Amino acid sequence: MNLSSARNASAGDVLVLLTGKQTDWTKSGLSEAEANSAKQAFQQERELLFFPGQRRDKTDGLLAVHTAARTESPADQELLRRLGADTAEWLNRNKVSRIFLDDASGNPAVAFAFLEGLALANYQFRRYRSNGDGKYTLQQARISTAALSATGLQELETIVQATCHARDLVNEPLSFLTAVQMAKEFQKLGKEAGFRVSVLNHKKIEELGMGGLLAVNLGSPDPATFTVMEWKPAKVRNKKPVVLVGKGVVYDTGGLSLKQTANGMDFMKCDMAGGAAVAGALYAAARAKLPVHIIGLVPATDNRPGGNAYVPGDIIRMYSGKSVEVLNTDAEGRLLLADALHYAKQFKPELVIDLATLTGAAAAAIGPLGIVAMGTAAPETVEGLKRSGQAVHERIAEFPFWPEYADEIKSDVADLKNVGGGFGGAITAGKFLEAFTDYPWLHLDIAGPAYLHAANAYRTRFGTGVGVRLLYHFLKHYAA
Repeated sequence: MNLSSARNASAGDVLVLLTGKQTDWTKSGLSEAEANSAKQAFQQERELLFFPGQRRDKTDGLLAVHTAARTESPADQELLRRLGADTAEWLNRNKVSRIFLDDASGNPAVAFAFLEGLALANYQFRRYRSNGDGKYTLQQARISTAALSATGLQELETIVQATCHARDLVNEPLSFLTAVQMAKEFQKLGKEAGFRVSVLNHKKIEELGMGGLLAVNLGSPDPATFTVMEWKPAKVRNKKPVVLVGKGVVYDTGGLSLKQTANGMDFMKCDMAGGAAVAGALYAAARAKLPVHIIGLVPATDNRPGGNAYVPGDIIRMYSGKSVEVLNTDAEGRLLLADALHYAKQFKPELVIDLATLTGAAAAAIGPLGIVAMGTAAPETVEGLKRSGQAVHERIAEFPFWPEYADEIKSDVADLKNVGGGFGGAITAGKFLEAFTDYPWLHLDIAGPAYLHAANAYRTRFGTGVGVRLLYHFLKHYAA
């Protein structure tokens, strides 16, 4: 959907008017009878009320959206996003193609949150559909300059585009999005937004000795890649970079520890959602020109049982030099993330955040309602990330990270084993990753909210792009 600023509505638009308790209905363009109807509906807490027919500004009807007395609190902002999603559903159901949005609520934060929900809810992944069945009709939204400033609209468009780019990547099948192709897609995003992208090919990965990434790749007919992205504007506020690391398993069969197909392997194209979120965050930061030095790392491969696939019982030598006993080839994400976390040390980062659809244990613990977090970053950093999570409604659930959990990944034949015991699976996976860090670090397990089987308001079905809005908000305030 195209978003743009405009001073006035045009013929053929449907006027969407955001209203509040202070709305002067005499200036809304409604007749006296319609104004009275709107007042009554407002008192009854109806949210959407449509007045058909050509208006005096030649628009094709007016849709009054009652935003009530919303504030800039996280709870109210989320209600406004959901109201935006409801409005998008109404507009598409009624075959509306163009809208002009004006705001009579008197609060720019209301228009921003409402439009964010509307635009994200209007996303569809239709690249492989050969007909128009079910295609959304809403194509253009022009926003009154009085409702939202040009700067505010530009930031909104950047956030929406970044999230939708991440969604597109998650929704792409392996038949297109191999590790090599994903690196090419990252290069396209870098060129569009203005951040640098370099790709380590399979030969370079072998030269470096990234044993975790190479082991997972053994069963694949396609080579692995390791993408390094960097946004470093002329003036930055951090002396050392913030490094974002994303899991890039473009498809996960489980390897020889094969997943079941139904409700297991059938949607495992989403196992690179962490890598997509990192790329989306770099895209948003570069487009918004955030004064933060950011580096993104995405190790990528698929995990298959073919060829010379690694097997349970194998011992592999990681990029760090540590040895790992493999007990489950479906615990593969932590192996390639560990190599990337060790690679991050060369940048002497002041903070590293990794994102991964890492464990079913995290999804089982809190479902799709939030992100599981743990790590060694300072408490104020964790609290800042939690505040960002509340602000964008990608909420953080911090798990305990007690040292005793590390006992679960001790091996009798190697330095570590890649799975723990029968409890705390999300935490023992985090403890495995911790062994490859020596800097302030946070691990975000996004297994629950990364891919939805049913839409949740503006979080559309399938890839959600979770993590992009969270990281952008965090980095924006980190810079401040």
